Amino acid sequence: MRYSLRQLEVFLATARFENVTRAAAALAMSQSAASGSLRELESQFEVKLFDRVGKRLRLSELGQQLRPQAENLLEQARALEHALVGEDVIGRLQVGATLTIGNYIAVNMIADFRKRHPQADIALHVANTETIAAQVASFELDMGLIEGELQHADLDSLHWRGDELVVFAAPDHPLAQASALSDNDLMTLPWIVREHGSGTRQAFERAMHGILTDLNISMELQHTEAIKRAVEAGLGVGCLSRVCLVDAFSRGSLVPLAVPERDFRREWFLITHREKFHSAGLREWITLCRERWSA
Repeated sequence: MRYSLRQLEVFLATARFENVTRAAAALAMSQSAASGSLRELESQFEVKLFDRVGKRLRLSELGQQLRPQAENLLEQARALEHALVGEDVIGRLQVGATLTIGNYIAVNMIADFRKRHPQADIALHVANTETIAAQVASFELDMGLIEGELQHADLDSLHWRGDELVVFAAPDHPLAQASALSDNDLMTLPWIVREHGSGTRQAFERAMHGILTDLNISMELQHTEAIKRAVEAGLGVGCLSRVCLVDAFSRGSLVPLAVPERDFRREWFLITHREKFHSAGLREWITLCRERWSA
């Protein structure tokens, strides 16, 4: 074999960080050793895996084509190594989740997973749908749990479960006791919503088709808890997943507003890279997701 697994590790780390020094630090190597390893890999096959753009190293066209194969080869090699030494083959998982799922669901799922697999090492990364999709596409994450619909050439999307957004207000809001809100009511309200790129914002805009441009979006916030606090303070009304409003509704600090003319239903999805090797740990995690939350 004319290449080593270490060379592949350097190649992939450099692809991730777009910088040899940062790649070397992540692999606990010296910068010179990492540069030498990468240079040797390219010279052995007389290929160019990276293009230099300023101070960054960007994957060449060939590098982009080879990255999924290198990722899968390393994953399989690690799985084989664990099996050879008799260790738990679950290994390490990098899971991404959007804010609603990450803050209100994923942590309990990780606890359940570790009960089944005590040696499992799971890292949870929480961000909006757009960011999680990009990280799965670049192999930074093994898989993602997202709230928004997604069309991406490199990603597989598997339906997970249904969800519903709810319009809500502070209990002393003038419309808190209204039996139902009309479109005219919706257009008079100041809205506090999630940022563009989030699955919640995507679902909100879909539900408000036809009147979206007439809505008064007074604030855009990146965190669900910040939106809830702003609505409690009387700064406007919000629209979030019912999952993250259960406790507030129970306490009475927020109240749901009925909007029968609008459809706030949506779906959640599991996403993986199309060419991602599904290790034992990844297969077990996806099984847990489907067992617990399929709907």
